[in-house]
Amino acid sequence: MKVSEISPEEYHPFFKSYIEKAGHQSLLKLLKVGGKQTNSFFKKIPKEKLNFRYEEGKWTIKDILLHLIDSERAFTYRALQIVRADNVCLEGFDENEFVENANANSRSLKNLLKEYKAVRKATLVLYKNMDNNQLIRTGKANNSLLSVRAAGFLICGHEKHHIKTIKERYL
Repeated sequence: MKVSEISPEEYHPFFKSYIEKAGHQSLLKLLKVGGKQTNSFFKKIPKEKLNFRYEEGKWTIKDILLHLIDSERAFTYRALQIVRADNVCLEGFDENEFVENANANSRSLKNLLKEYKAVRKATLVLYKNMDNNQLIRTGKANNSLLSVRAAGFLICGHEKHHIKTIKERYL
C-alpha cells in the first residue's frame, strides 16, 4: 500500500500536506526507514540545542520529539479503534496541552529516543498485521473521516514536517 492509493476523502483536508510529505514507498517501509532516520537525526543534534526555543512560546526540540511520540500514539490508537470497532467516533487532542503537561525538557535525549523507538516498533507490529480490508476501514476522528491507512501515512508525513521545521528554525 502506497500513499498514491489514498483518496482525499480518507482524511481531513488539514492533513493533506502531511500525507503529501509521507513519501512514495510502502507504508511499512516508510515507517521502518523513517524511524531509523528520525532516531539518527535527533542523535546528531548538539546537546545545547535540545532545549532551545527559536521564539518565546515555541516548543523546544525535546518538546517536538515528545510531540512526535504522542502524535504517533494518538494516530495508532485511532487506527486501532477504527480497525477493531464499528461506527468509531473519536475526540481530537490538544497538542499544545499535551506538550505543556509532558515535561519533555526534564528528560534526557536518550530516554526520549528509547520511548520513540518503542512506540515506532509497536506501530510497525500493528500495521504489519493488518490486511487490506482493515487498512481501508474508516471511522471518525475529531469529527472528520479517517482511514486506517491514512493514519499510518499521517504519522510519516507529520514526522517529516517537524524534522524540516527543526532544520529550518532550530539548527
